[in-house]
Amino acid sequence: MFLSRSSRRRAVAISAALAAVSLGVAGCGKSTASGSSSKVLKLWHYEAADSAMGVAWNQAIKEFEQKHPGVTVRFEQKTFEQLEKTAPMVLNSSDAPDILEYNKGDATAGLLAKQGLLTDLSGAVAQYGWDKKITGNIAATSRYTNGVMGSGPWYGIPDYGEYGMVYYNKDMFAKYGVKVPTTFAEFTAAMDTFVKAGVTPLASAGAEYPAQQYLYNLALSKADQNWVNQYQIAGKADFKDAAWTGAATTLADWVKKGYIAKDSVSQKATDMGNAFESGKSPMMVSGSWWYGTFESEIKGFAWDTFLWPGNKLVPGSGGNLWVIPKNSKNAALAEDFIDITLQPDIQALLANKGAVPVAANASDITDPKAKELVQNFQTLQASNGLAYYPDWPVPGFYDNLTAATQDLMNGKSPDSVLSGLQSAYNQGLSQ
Repeated sequence: MFLSRSSRRRAVAISAALAAVSLGVAGCGKSTASGSSSKVLKLWHYEAADSAMGVAWNQAIKEFEQKHPGVTVRFEQKTFEQLEKTAPMVLNSSDAPDILEYNKGDATAGLLAKQGLLTDLSGAVAQYGWDKKITGNIAATSRYTNGVMGSGPWYGIPDYGEYGMVYYNKDMFAKYGVKVPTTFAEFTAAMDTFVKAGVTPLASAGAEYPAQQYLYNLALSKADQNWVNQYQIAGKADFKDAAWTGAATTLADWVKKGYIAKDSVSQKATDMGNAFESGKSPMMVSGSWWYGTFESEIKGFAWDTFLWPGNKLVPGSGGNLWVIPKNSKNAALAEDFIDITLQPDIQALLANKGAVPVAANASDITDPKAKELVQNFQTLQASNGLAYYPDWPVPGFYDNLTAATQDLMNGKSPDSVLSGLQSAYNQGLSQ
């Protein structure tokens, strides 16, 4: 999971409806980069044009067209939600693009791979040496065996990473005499200070992924790597264990205490971002995909980030994947485009625009805050501190988690909510 978030924010705009896509299955006829008679490479992604990925990938398109005279990239902006809901249908049609950005994890890329809708990229990985750049738990979300991530053939390639953090308003911290917390106790003490001053400390949103991230961060505070593996990969989650029980109880308590506004239960991720950007809330917990947006849009106050106090594990992984549909008519050209996004200049552009590249040269990163962002990610990666996202284990679990966190915020008992999650998880595993 997590849902990529980068997209569900402001990028939403623009797309043409996918509903009209034909259901007919086309023949596969792949071509090669050198021998293709096609003059068009159809490319879809869902990043905002002014985001780090949007800027870097637009440059990659220019370089691709320079490298392949006579070939035009036909880019179409989509939304995250569109592709989440319609990808199996559209990729099984003659209207499939040649390459697209898609969410990683068992419930998304893994499911498409299992259904035979994605191209096995293992040959291209060896040819281009991508496995030298994409390693460790970043590579885990690229490889799937029977739809389960972690090993087997490569079905997707990320060119950036992401991780969860706490964004904070430095001016508000100074105004209310709050220091950056380094322990969980200091974190809650800081929130108490803001509540006493009549300020809601945490921006959140219950109608989309943000509230899930609070719940998952709280669970991770009592978890270890084995817990993550049991939940994410082995299909053996126990939603009545200490981690989940503590997380659900604490999240409900935070709403009661006013750490999180109860009326945020119906708000979306963009509302959360706006609450932080406007200076309404001094803190916001979410992923690095917000970083570039805040760098370009926040002008009225100083801000920075810190990792969730006390946690060795945080939500995070390699970024969303470039995948090549089985019905791509220009698979080799698509592979060459992926390789361009992994070149040093594109990787440096990602970093200096506020994203976390997977293969940038450190000397190419000129922005001091970008250096810190990348260093934090590398530290988490080196310590196996990236715990993926809570909605990954089974198809459809994102909606289950959204409903569950909304129930907690509305006062439903944690025990009842966790029982519902256990049932949904078990049902998803059986599908």
